[in-house]
Amino acid sequence: MSATPVPYRVVARWAETPDTATLRLEPVGEPLPAFAPGQFAMVWAFGRGEIPLSVSAIPTDGGLAHTVRGVGAVSAGLFAAEVGDVLGLRGPYGTGWELEKAHGLDLLVVAGGIGLAPLRPLVRDAVADPKAYGRLNVLVGARTPSDLMAKVETRLWRTAYTGVVVDRPDACWTGRTGVVTQLLDQARFTPRDTTAFVCGPEPMIRATARDLLHRGMAGDRIRVSLERNMRCATGHCGHCQLGPLLLCRDGPVVTWSRAEPLLYAREL
Repeated sequence: MSATPVPYRVVARWAETPDTATLRLEPVGEPLPAFAPGQFAMVWAFGRGEIPLSVSAIPTDGGLAHTVRGVGAVSAGLFAAEVGDVLGLRGPYGTGWELEKAHGLDLLVVAGGIGLAPLRPLVRDAVADPKAYGRLNVLVGARTPSDLMAKVETRLWRTAYTGVVVDRPDACWTGRTGVVTQLLDQARFTPRDTTAFVCGPEPMIRATARDLLHRGMAGDRIRVSLERNMRCATGHCGHCQLGPLLLCRDGPVVTWSRAEPLLYAREL
């Protein structure tokens, strides 16, 4: 783990949505230690600052990919990065999805909006090793069709079921309309023999977890990725505190059993 930014060059950039892009990065010198799916890096836009970004792809050549939505000063600078630009990265930080603990079980991946980005490496690993797991289900929700990420890639994943839904359809949308939990009835999984991985807006995480608990899934088999204002990434500043957790250190991935009582305490 590096405490100071390490230079990485943008070698490819592609748009995911009108305000979201994925940057393919390669180290200028020595790469950072290996990342696990679900972990994050602090990504530095020189002259603007740094923000935490989960890895959205982990190539085998030492490079990384990060998906960023341009909504603030730093993220807008990263969103505007072009091929050849150099960014600063430090990490890896935080906990991962721990897919290896789900060997032999059905997998349920539930993503809302840009929440698909940190789940993408996990899905790729599961697709690459299908004999290690049961049935793989990927459920994706977004506000509008234009907010859907990885439209082509999701259609290519070999899954037992891949479902996509949007809240607000446009005139060209022919798919399902509603919330992502509506797709659970179509997914092919046995709740008591399944591990779920959930990332997206907090209300969507809560609704998904509640539905899965109602279906008989254990809270410690529901893994969620939480967002708080991470600044130091080392557990010292306290900005990402959620009750007893410092999410840069104890998260961002935690079990629902651990997260539920904290997310329902208003003062936290």
